[in-house]
Amino acid sequence: MAASNDQFYSRLPVNRITLRDLLEEEHLFYKIPDDWHVIITDIKGSTSAVQNGQHETVNYIATGSIVAVLNITFKTNTTIPFFFGGDGATFLIPASVKEVALSALQIHSQQTQAQFGLTLRVGSVAIKDIYAAGHTLTVSKFCSAGNFTIPIVLGDGLYYAEQLIKGPDYLLTAPPAEGEELDLSGMQCRWDQVPPPLLHYEVVTLIAVATAGAQQAAAYGKVIAYIDDIYGAPEQRQPISVSKLKLTSSFQQLGMEMRTRFGSMKLLQLLYAWCKNRLGYFYFKTKTGKTYLSRLVEMSDTLVIDGKINTVITGTAEQRLQLQHALSAMEDAGEIVYGYCVSKASVMSCYVRDLKDDHIHFVDGAEGGYTKAAGVLKLKAIENKQH
Repeated sequence: MAASNDQFYSRLPVNRITLRDLLEEEHLFYKIPDDWHVIITDIKGSTSAVQNGQHETVNYIATGSIVAVLNITFKTNTTIPFFFGGDGATFLIPASVKEVALSALQIHSQQTQAQFGLTLRVGSVAIKDIYAAGHTLTVSKFCSAGNFTIPIVLGDGLYYAEQLIKGPDYLLTAPPAEGEELDLSGMQCRWDQVPPPLLHYEVVTLIAVATAGAQQAAAYGKVIAYIDDIYGAPEQRQPISVSKLKLTSSFQQLGMEMRTRFGSMKLLQLLYAWCKNRLGYFYFKTKTGKTYLSRLVEMSDTLVIDGKINTVITGTAEQRLQLQHALSAMEDAGEIVYGYCVSKASVMSCYVRDLKDDHIHFVDGAEGGYTKAAGVLKLKAIENKQH
């Protein structure tokens, strides 16, 4: 039975309706198999790290978590739901690849500590334990643009797992498996900060969480409706645009990629990456290169729904004030709690298996957008407890 469940997510149908419509169709969401597991990585003290100017490092480490796990699942021909969170990542994973994934992530954690002095927490919770504690977890596949498919998760199960793993009593003590290696091939962080497509635009990183008493799908449908109505269709609020993409020439940024991938600074690899970036200027003027750039925009991961809404959008300050007014009314009505961060650019880290079809680009607001938005939510939670 367990073996057949390995392809659970691969076999789910892809929904090509609007996200608002999908959230209204409960029958299009499927319960995660009991024998699967949640794996979560999270940088301890990420708020302080971002305040100390390590926002790009935090993003790279989170991206490294995803690349490490996806390189493992690729070899086993397993497709899994995963979620980028700015300072960490979340995975829903079958038992067959759980241990090897945890081993790789622990090596990544050790390298992170050695290279950057940051603690990457790694933990797992069995889905059956989440259900036994009375929590829910369902998933659907949503085609957000072109052929780019993302998972949409409803329920409070991932939040419960996160609280366990971040809790003081949780400790993952098993050492990495003997002979296990960390494979971060395909991880690239080659782009400078990306300004909004228009000069008078800003970048908003938003997190919205349905309250315990609210109907989650209905609340999120309402939030998405407000975003659609105020900012327009997803392509109109897309913070990444081809005209604003610029390859980095910074040895510091490329060096950070080397240290994340290899656990040390490798001079030859650094020079190779720098030369490759210089040649990229010519490659992206070719027909193939231009196709890659247009696909890059399509494959930019600007919306994550993992039991909460996480999104990076662009528009005017007036639009943001309209959205803030609408979401504050929902918050006052006890439907959601939300936090946001405004910045002047996006940052992007990438997983490129091949330049034609197999690449994905993780987007955050500059200077720690998701981490700062999450910080606002934490402050609101403290204030609510005091009242």
